Amino acid sequence: MPSAPYWLGPAVHPVYARLVYAELLRQGLNATQLQTDSALDWQRLLHDNHFLNLNQLQTLLLQAVALSGQPWLGFAVGMHTDVSAHGPAGYAAVTASTLKEGILLSERYASLRQHLARFRLESVEPPVLVLDELKVPDTLREYLLGHFVTGMLRLLETLGGQPLQQLIGIDWPLARPDWWTEVEGYAARWRFGSDALRIHLPQGLLQQPCLGADADACAQALRDCEHQLDRQQRCGSMSERIKLRLLRCEPPYPTLAELAAQENLSARTLIRHLHSEGTRYQVLLDDLRSEQATWLLLHSELSMERIAERLGYQDTSNFSRTFRRWHGCAPRDYRLRHQSQQVPTAG
Repeated sequence: MPSAPYWLGPAVHPVYARLVYAELLRQGLNATQLQTDSALDWQRLLHDNHFLNLNQLQTLLLQAVALSGQPWLGFAVGMHTDVSAHGPAGYAAVTASTLKEGILLSERYASLRQHLARFRLESVEPPVLVLDELKVPDTLREYLLGHFVTGMLRLLETLGGQPLQQLIGIDWPLARPDWWTEVEGYAARWRFGSDALRIHLPQGLLQQPCLGADADACAQALRDCEHQLDRQQRCGSMSERIKLRLLRCEPPYPTLAELAAQENLSARTLIRHLHSEGTRYQVLLDDLRSEQATWLLLHSELSMERIAERLGYQDTSNFSRTFRRWHGCAPRDYRLRHQSQQVPTAG
C-alpha cells in the first residue's frame, strides 16, 4: 500500500464527484445518502475547484457503486460526461480544426482535471489510443478505467458528430467481469487481459474536421488552458501550496509564521492571501488532519492511540472529540462502518 501522502495529494477535480452525484440522480436513486456516507463537504464540492485526494475519491466511488448496485457505474458516468466537464481543455478540443488536434490537446491538458491517467496516441493509422495509468489504485481501477474509456468515446463523438460504438475495439487490461454484458455494447470488439487499456479507432477518423472548429475560440480556450497549467505547475493557489507543505510534514506541524517564512512572506501577508481564498491556516490544518485520520482508519490497523499520536494530539479523547466534530461519529464507529472498504496494510 502506498504511503499516506500518495493518497492525500491532489488527485481529481471536484467535477468527478459532481458527475457521480448527477448519475445517481439520473438513475432515480437517493443521492442524499451518498452525501452523508462519503463525509465530504458537498457545498465546497459544488462551489470551488479544490482537487479531491484519492482517499476522498475512494470513499465516494465505493459508496456510489454500493448505492447503485452497479460495478460498471464508471461506464455510465463516462458516457454522460459532457464536454463542459473538461473545462477549457474540452472547449479547446471541440473547437480544434481536426479530431487529431483535439485529441492531442486533451492529452496535453489532462492534468487540469485529474492526475490519475492520460490517453496518448499510440498509432496514427489506424489510430490507437492507449491509457497510461499514472496513479490508478487497484481499489478504483474498474470504475476509473470504465469512466476514462467511455468519457473519451463521448468526447470523440462530440468532436466528430458521429456514433462510434460499433466502429471501435477495446483492449481491457483486466479479466472479463461477470457484468460484461452490461457494457459490451460500448464497442464492437473486446479483448480482455491486455497489457494496457487501448481504444482502436477506425482508419481516417482523426483526419476528420471537428464540427465546432473555430480558430478564434480555440485560441481563447488555449490561453485559458495555459494559464491554468502554469498556475498548476507553480503548485496552484496559496492555500493549495500550504496544504501540500503540511502534507509533507510530520507532527508537530509548523506554525503559520514558519510556513509564511517558507513562502518568503510575512505572517500577516499569508493570512491576507488565505483570507482572499476564503480560508484560514487552522482550517487547512484541520482538513489535513481529518483526511489523514480517515486514511489511517481505513488503510491501517493502527490503534486509536497511535493514530492520535501520529496526528499530533496529546491524548486520544481530544482526538475522538475532534473526529466526532468532523464526521459526526467516533473514529472507532467510522472504522467499523467502512470496514468492508478497508485495504489491509501493515500497521
